[in-house]
Amino acid sequence: MFENLSEKLESALKGLRGQGKISEINVAESLKDVRRALLDADVNYKIAKEFTDTVKEKALGQEVLTSVSPGQLMVKIVKDELTELMGGTHTDLQLNNKPAIILMAGLQGSGKTTFTGKLGHYLKNKKGRKALLVAADVYRPAAIDQLHVLGEQLDLPVFSDKSSKDPVDIAKRAIAEAKSQGYSVVIIDTAGRLAVDEDMMQEIAAIKKAVNPDEILFVVDAMTGQDAVNTAKAFNDRLDFNGVILTKLDGDTRGGAALTIRSVVNKPVKFVGTGEKLDAIDVFYPERMASRILGMGDIISLVEKAQEQYDEKQSEKLRKRIEKNQFDFNDFLGQINQLKKMGNLKDLMGMIPGAGKLMKNVNVDDDAFKSVEAIIHSMTPEERSQPHIINGKRKDRIARGSGTSVQEVNKLLKQFGEMKKMMKLMGNKQQMGRLMKSMPPNMGKMP
Repeated sequence: MFENLSEKLESALKGLRGQGKISEINVAESLKDVRRALLDADVNYKIAKEFTDTVKEKALGQEVLTSVSPGQLMVKIVKDELTELMGGTHTDLQLNNKPAIILMAGLQGSGKTTFTGKLGHYLKNKKGRKALLVAADVYRPAAIDQLHVLGEQLDLPVFSDKSSKDPVDIAKRAIAEAKSQGYSVVIIDTAGRLAVDEDMMQEIAAIKKAVNPDEILFVVDAMTGQDAVNTAKAFNDRLDFNGVILTKLDGDTRGGAALTIRSVVNKPVKFVGTGEKLDAIDVFYPERMASRILGMGDIISLVEKAQEQYDEKQSEKLRKRIEKNQFDFNDFLGQINQLKKMGNLKDLMGMIPGAGKLMKNVNVDDDAFKSVEAIIHSMTPEERSQPHIINGKRKDRIARGSGTSVQEVNKLLKQFGEMKKMMKLMGNKQQMGRLMKSMPPNMGKMP
């Protein structure tokens, strides 16, 4: 996500780091590269120029504090302006009625039906809402089946009627059903349509008029770049939607749509799709996204993801096992599963300041722990709880059972042993205190 843009912006701002002060000459040179980076990310030229003009004006109008270098100041100004460009602050869904009604609109192939399911899952699990999905795409037969499959996978009810070709009638009957069954939110999936298709645009306008939705969300594929922004404008002129959902932001996208869609249609990006998994949905926070684009990480989102998986009782149990030096492969496997639930591993690394750059050429995917899990699963319960009993014969059996090599088994055992030593040290306050005292006096001044 934004990998190329991040690299180019970092390179553009690097020239100011060694400067003693900000001048019109060195700012102009850096901002020329910033503008080029934005254009390469498929940002509209007019918006890119306005952005760099604003940054230049603010940079030249500020005194550099003694504790802040020109480069640091410029990064802060660029971050603040990127945040503003993307909307400034997060805008939440406004779901005040009961049932609250969400109308999904967008082009064909934008991921609208899939995101209908994802949004229902998010509202159910994160907001405690009882959601009903509505299959109102009467033109693509597979759309109704697709939504039913998603509903089964996510344990969400789906309202549909294959015998009807009237999406307005289907939507109205679904809302009546929601009221009678006590659903708190209704999410209506509509057919994909082109802004130039007058009949289809009139149809969705009719659905809007009939159901009076709390939220109209425009779903757009981020990989279509500037075309996504132009399409959003055309739809907004007809529908006056409330917010944008950017899908496929994890793909090979240049990011221009995410950066500029707010300034063009004056409507906030509310959610982004970050992967194929049904829980791969993130609330869009402009400031956090700006930080990530500039390689500054996103610790807040990382902590939130960790807290979602946090189990206080399990954590306390694990702490006591570590203190008693009883941490074993069962515990380790549990921690791997917790980490995997937090989301895409490379995406998580990108939330740690500076880590994104270090991981640039490292292939980290959801299968990163596959061989480790296979090795642990090939161990007997006794071997998992007492790794020290694993001898050569056992290693050979574990390797064959996991489809790995003895070398890989040895490597894991060695790493696990080193980790246990560190955990034992951290669990022993006296030893930890002695270690800290033995450190050189200038250790605290190290970066």
